[in-house]
Amino acid sequence: MAVPKRKTSTARRDKRRTHWKLEAPAMATCDHCGSAKRPHRVCPVCGYYNGVEVVHIQEA
Repeated sequence: MAVPKRKTSTARRDKRRTHWKLEAPAMATCDHCGSAKRPHRVCPVCGYYNGVEVVHIQEA
């Protein structure tokens, strides 16, 4: 079985992990109500997508 000859240093390990970061999801504004929503998805506030009501949102 292959075993490393030397311990991987923390600097070398961390250089490898520099690209392991979270990014904030892309957001767009709803054309109908103006709230923030994910692009290419139905607005969770008003239920509209591309100017058409796709989901009827019941108001409490």
